[in-house]
Amino acid sequence: MSGDSATRDTMASAAQADRSRIAWLFDPNLRNVVLGSLLVVFVSGLIQVSHGAFSMTYQQAWGSVFDPALLFDLQTWNAFLLGGEMPEMSREQLVVWNIRLPRVLVATFVGMNLAVSGAIFQAVTRNELASPFILGVSSGAGLAILLVLIAFPGVTLALPLLVPSVGIAEMALLLGAAGSLAVAWKRGVSTRWVVSAAVTLALLVGAIVFVVPSVGAPLNLIEGSFGITSLLPLLAALGGIVAFLIVYMIAWKNGTSPVRLVLAGVIVGTVFESLQTALFFFADDIGVVQSAIAWTTGSLTGADWEQVRIVLPWTVIAVGLAIAGARQLNVLLLGEQTARSLGMSIEKVRFALSGVAVLAAAASIAVAGIVGFVGLIVPHVVRNVVGSDYKKLIVGCLFVGPALMVSADVGARLGMSVITGTDVQIPVGIVTGLIGGPYFLYLMRKQENIGEI
Repeated sequence: MSGDSATRDTMASAAQADRSRIAWLFDPNLRNVVLGSLLVVFVSGLIQVSHGAFSMTYQQAWGSVFDPALLFDLQTWNAFLLGGEMPEMSREQLVVWNIRLPRVLVATFVGMNLAVSGAIFQAVTRNELASPFILGVSSGAGLAILLVLIAFPGVTLALPLLVPSVGIAEMALLLGAAGSLAVAWKRGVSTRWVVSAAVTLALLVGAIVFVVPSVGAPLNLIEGSFGITSLLPLLAALGGIVAFLIVYMIAWKNGTSPVRLVLAGVIVGTVFESLQTALFFFADDIGVVQSAIAWTTGSLTGADWEQVRIVLPWTVIAVGLAIAGARQLNVLLLGEQTARSLGMSIEKVRFALSGVAVLAAAASIAVAGIVGFVGLIVPHVVRNVVGSDYKKLIVGCLFVGPALMVSADVGARLGMSVITGTDVQIPVGIVTGLIGGPYFLYLMRKQENIGEI
């Protein structure tokens, strides 16, 4: 009997421990943030799919989105997510599913990535003003974009490519691999191993996304010819990654520190932005200039399912690793001395987490260009509501980021038609900047100490 009683006590203690580990998920403030953000995304998304050059009623637009015959048909998702054969659709359904809905989904993923990236950078630098902009990632991506558009506009690349077939099984393997990385990190596998595996997986995903022309083709070695501008998303992401590596090298002096990282980011960002301005003087095609401006200010115009396929795998990896790294982010906020006393290898963890943030930022830059302020203001908003615990902060950012991006894109796409009666669309980065500036003015007035976390 005593043995049974001890077993029951052990099981009860284990259950209590499991409940305490997930108790933060039921925080009322976090719940309100999640539900409010979902409502904003839902309403803004319905507005997006209901308006456009092709006129339809709200009932037709919403009926097309929520049509069970499409929504629960595997062929529909196979067609849009994996590039398979399109199912039969009405004209309204084609417009909604093929043109308008992908833009909402891309805005959602971009908002997630930028918000998570900004939150991680703010913890790594222990500075509330840190973001992909501050640490040079956005400047590096912008410089890569301008170099391609202005210096090498007509270059064609001939590359041997291994073209695989991609199906549901492969996508499941991808999701499983990302989950395995998160579990491995959570259970204490070395940071170096996690970073190496994440980079390898990201390269594999990038290869699949960028070189697969069709789904269902056998594994073949082919000779591919690409205009260099078709690789612009990949090159923009690589530009951001290279810029951050330069920042890290400049900041390194027997290790790094939050202050040196921020200063190095400002230096690299300033130099790269000056080079961007100089490159505009060499552009003699107004179309090239307009395209460069759209990329460097952030735009979702023309977003389609190809962009969804590009950003989705990167988002799964970055978000999984960010959630798994929440505990390390909390430890970093305690200060370097405390973190070392707890046994943390600060430089390895800082570099690994920065790599996750760069991956998230690069994923958004690859499909939407350089969207400002989202990675800066969303962590602030969430932190003010749910507190500084990064388990709750990361989850909150996954919902508030999309809410800001989708609603801002409604303004970018439909704002000018309301104000001036024209169908001109403005880059979404302009709208986020118009929101972010006044918000930080409000913070300056409200908080005396803004900066270090």
